[in-house]
Amino acid sequence: MTAKKPKIPARRGRPTMYRPIFARQAEAFCLLGADDAKLAEMFEVDAATINRWKARYAEFCESIKKGKHVADATVAASLFKSATGGHFIETDQLVGDQVVTLRRQLPPDVVAQIFWLKNRAPKQWRDKVVVEADVNLNVFPAKEVLDEVYARAMATAAERDAFLVGRRERLGILADQEGVTE
Repeated sequence: MTAKKPKIPARRGRPTMYRPIFARQAEAFCLLGADDAKLAEMFEVDAATINRWKARYAEFCESIKKGKHVADATVAASLFKSATGGHFIETDQLVGDQVVTLRRQLPPDVVAQIFWLKNRAPKQWRDKVVVEADVNLNVFPAKEVLDEVYARAMATAAERDAFLVGRRERLGILADQEGVTE
């Protein structure tokens, strides 16, 4: 009796276009500044395909991370040098056999300094000032305040009414009497 081989489920869909060499190519493209959208364009696939390849092929994902990390570190170092200034050695070959070595000064770049500070310490160096305040947007006064205003208004109205009644009596004016004819 022979043992049956287990069935391997057939893969669905179209075969992948991924090739192992894509990992090295992706790293090289990322060293030149490519992002996932550019990688998709270069490999002539959709951006979702790049994400699937990163999930399925660890070497592809790691090569992209490595390329992006090295490129970002290189740019950050250049930005730092530009922001802080420094010097460099320049060698010139003059006419004949004479070689002249010059030490040149690179002045700090204010724009690079601003960019660096705004990204490294955004709370201290941002252009937009944010004022945080606790504002009560309820435009109506509290019920107690309204009750007090009402009570004062009613007291003032009662005083005015008493004054007018007294005045009418002094002048002999009769008001609000039914059946009175003049």
